[in-house]
Amino acid sequence: MFRHETVLKEEAVDGLMVRSGGIYVDCTLGGAGHSRMIAGKLDKSGTLIGIDQDDRALEAAEKRLQPFDCHVRLIKSNFRYLKQVLEDLGIRKVDGILFDLGVSSPQLDEGERGFSYHQEAPLDMRMDPQGELTAEIIVNTWSEEALSSILSRYGEERFARRIARRIVEHRSREKIETTRELAELIKEAIPAPARRRGPHPARRSFQGIRIAVNDELNAFEEALGQAVDCLVPGGRVSVITFHSLEDRICKRIFRENASGCICPPDFPVCNCGRKPVLRLIHKKPILPTKVEVEHNPRARSAKLRIAEKCEEGPK
Repeated sequence: MFRHETVLKEEAVDGLMVRSGGIYVDCTLGGAGHSRMIAGKLDKSGTLIGIDQDDRALEAAEKRLQPFDCHVRLIKSNFRYLKQVLEDLGIRKVDGILFDLGVSSPQLDEGERGFSYHQEAPLDMRMDPQGELTAEIIVNTWSEEALSSILSRYGEERFARRIARRIVEHRSREKIETTRELAELIKEAIPAPARRRGPHPARRSFQGIRIAVNDELNAFEEALGQAVDCLVPGGRVSVITFHSLEDRICKRIFRENASGCICPPDFPVCNCGRKPVLRLIHKKPILPTKVEVEHNPRARSAKLRIAEKCEEGPK
């Protein structure tokens, strides 16, 4: 059973201002938590498009969306190909797009996927099981410098160099094959006082490797840029992030598209002709309530940002 507890569900869907006959895209279909809410607001003339890389998620979502009257199109793809997905469906513009980033609960909880440091499993971490790059390849073949870079940049791990060095030393004698082996090596590399505080010592490193395996940040940046182009005037995009780097990308792209004239301040007349493409719905991100975090601890780092396509784009 594919079960996933959706974070900021009502806030994200309400932010889309769903029209009953509109076209909406859930770029991170997962357990269809957001999609079910969107579908419930659509009538027979409305369309819901769900995108996911995971076959099990798509199968589960298809069953959960069967009771609804709207047109449902479920597509196996990476959301970085959003524009192509829509073109293949004969759709140029849509009324709303939703991103719920991060790993779904089933991927984290099912040991065989290799996302969890709590369970013994092969080093995989692929969101798309058909993807070529795995955590095992990264851990056993990437250079010490490359490993340190992804642990530091994507995992924001302050002991990245020590961990990378420990991994390279170990694999020179013996291949690293399982999540438990990797988690233990990471633990050994981190100074004992630091291990006694905070979350599991392998959490940040596993996050960094997972992001690298799935090229998550680049994929999201590409997809969000396409999403802005694909919206009709008045259409909205809702983005839920769980990682500071994801949120920075979203914040930057929203702000860049919400800015108008970029001429130097001393220009008496605007020469660039630039007009805002987006309107920010909230100045600050929406955060989960204390009740939601208590009920679902994975919601604690979630941030929701919403933007609306302006009626007139740049001239």
